[in-house]
Amino acid sequence: MKKVPDVFVIVFSLILLAALSTWIVPGGAYERITEHVGGVTREVPVVGSFTFEEAHPQLLEIFTAPMEGFLKLAEIIAFILLVGGAFYILNETGAIAAGSHQLVRMLKGREILVIPIVMTFFSLFGAVFGMCEEAIPFVLIFVPLALSLGYDSFVGVSLSFLAAGVGFAGAFLNPFTLQIAQGLAGVPLVSGWEYRLIVWMIVTATSIAWVMIYAARIRKHPERSGMFDLDQIRREEIRKKQKELGSFTLRHALSLGILFLGVLGMILGVSLYGWYITELSALFLAMGVCSGVVAGQHPNTLAKNFILGVKDMAGAALVVAFSGGIIVILENGNIMDTLLYSLATITSAMPNILAADAMYIMQSALNFVIPSGSTKAALTMPLMGPLADLSGLTRQTAVLAYQLGDGFTNMIIPTSGVTIGTLTMAKIPYQRWFKWHFPMQIYFFILSLLLLLWPVLTHWE
Repeated sequence: MKKVPDVFVIVFSLILLAALSTWIVPGGAYERITEHVGGVTREVPVVGSFTFEEAHPQLLEIFTAPMEGFLKLAEIIAFILLVGGAFYILNETGAIAAGSHQLVRMLKGREILVIPIVMTFFSLFGAVFGMCEEAIPFVLIFVPLALSLGYDSFVGVSLSFLAAGVGFAGAFLNPFTLQIAQGLAGVPLVSGWEYRLIVWMIVTATSIAWVMIYAARIRKHPERSGMFDLDQIRREEIRKKQKELGSFTLRHALSLGILFLGVLGMILGVSLYGWYITELSALFLAMGVCSGVVAGQHPNTLAKNFILGVKDMAGAALVVAFSGGIIVILENGNIMDTLLYSLATITSAMPNILAADAMYIMQSALNFVIPSGSTKAALTMPLMGPLADLSGLTRQTAVLAYQLGDGFTNMIIPTSGVTIGTLTMAKIPYQRWFKWHFPMQIYFFILSLLLLLWPVLTHWE
């Protein structure tokens, strides 16, 4: 059996491919104007302003791209490192292991209920306020919980990361993608929420059913899991820690109380005060320090645990930096707009249904080079809106095609810092996640094409 390439090999290969493209693809650029949408200021291309220009072939820049990618995505990288350190402190208090053990005892015979309850919660917040990066740390809670309940790491990641991703894709209020895209396309904000609510319910319910069926099968036959060998090691670690901890203590309860207060603070901060990575990093850091203090950790021990947690996340930080380097190569090579122009013009001469499907496929393809939903909205929606007019589609349909294309593939592309960071925190090799999750991506692809039919046929406004 051939060994699957390491994720660093995959990402660096994409950097090489991007650099090669700068020697082949002609350069080009759109004129850009500044627009203010939903309180966000962005540079957006002017429709019809594209002109071919000289490309800037990249060669030595292949080796500077990871550093530039690091600087480009410094916030996300720092977030991953700080959260990793904070959760390592929390994990060393024993509170998560002891709490999971208590929950397992309480749910004896009803363990499967954890999946629909938790996944609905995270999907809802993905749909309402665009939970994305904020879901990363939760795998450090839910993976051990899933293993304690007799499931595997894939189920643990699905509880938060996959659920939030599904909600993000089927969002009906998300201000970071949906509302920005509607504003840039000239569509009233939050309009069409009724059909989007139906879309969210369909994608959430079917995703939960998928995970529940898989979880039931794996609980009965653990050896069928693609994570069986690695999970066995982690299960033993969890059992050993639970045995060492003994009974659930007041210190455990206080540490978990701090964790729940931190989660509540995150929800309120993001939804009411517009918190983002800087504020959330501070929140999780404070949570980790406070949990260590109430657990009785000596200051030196607390500092040592924090450093060990950061060390565990170093690989994730580097992969995120390399992923950002792909975008840097395309931008510095002056071919990003050319690729966008080539993809965008395909849809203008197609029948309605095929045009909508092509828009969706184009957005999915762009996700590999532009993982940021808000950035992609700024780049594509000023073009997709007029193209929808020319194709006989409503701009509302174009927004939905963007939304579905942007959301689902985020959960599998190696250029997404959120995906790679989540998998690294969960200790799931990217190759194994890809193999497990790919059938679900095929389902999402088919489902998205079907969900676009009604808007096209009814001329949905």
